[in-house]
Amino acid sequence: MHPTEFERLAAAAYKGERAASRRLAARTGMAEVDALRQTLMQAAGVAGLDALLAARTELRALEQARHAERLQARQARLALKRAAGAPPAGAWRAWFDGSAHPNPGRLGIGALLCGPDGERMEISRQAGHGNSGEAEYLALIALLEAALPLRMTQLVVYGDSKVVIDDVTLVAAAGARGLEAHRARADALLRQLAQSGAVSLRWVPRHRNGEADRLSQQAIAAWTCQVADQADEVNGR
Repeated sequence: MHPTEFERLAAAAYKGERAASRRLAARTGMAEVDALRQTLMQAAGVAGLDALLAARTELRALEQARHAERLQARQARLALKRAAGAPPAGAWRAWFDGSAHPNPGRLGIGALLCGPDGERMEISRQAGHGNSGEAEYLALIALLEAALPLRMTQLVVYGDSKVVIDDVTLVAAAGARGLEAHRARADALLRQLAQSGAVSLRWVPRHRNGEADRLSQQAIAAWTCQVADQADEVNGR
């Protein structure tokens, strides 16, 4: 269907010109299409209305092409980001998390390793006393120790602790204070794992680390139950 004259003029008009034409129509009783035509003729000046319409049609096509290019570029960047976030085919994936209740207090660590052929290994244990940073590091160390005998060719490790991820990957300008011994142990394990394959660590938001968090909380809950049982024994219940 061919556009009507009003549609053709409206497509070429700027927002201010549309508003001016409506005011003109209201003031004079002129038909809206005639008011719009007159407004655009005034904007065209000596070049004429046809030249203005042709120029603005070309400009609109150029803007649409640029918008399409920007959209295509954005989609390409998104695809690259997704590809970078996806583990390589055949890689093992692992998640770790540590909890301190209170902080500092009793530590629980959790980790999950998943293999390309459906392998699954869960770690959930108490880890003494300390703060949340120590809990996160101890969870990572436990995960790496469990992965070492499996001789994986590729391992991608996820954690929601930026402190630990940045510390291990040397993103931070200075190492996290008080965690030097844990960092040295994790670094040693990573070097050993790298002898049999590629290892990478990636930060994920907490909501994408649910299984490891569940396992660390499970360890805390078990500890809480033990403390309650010991208290009952002391009180002779």
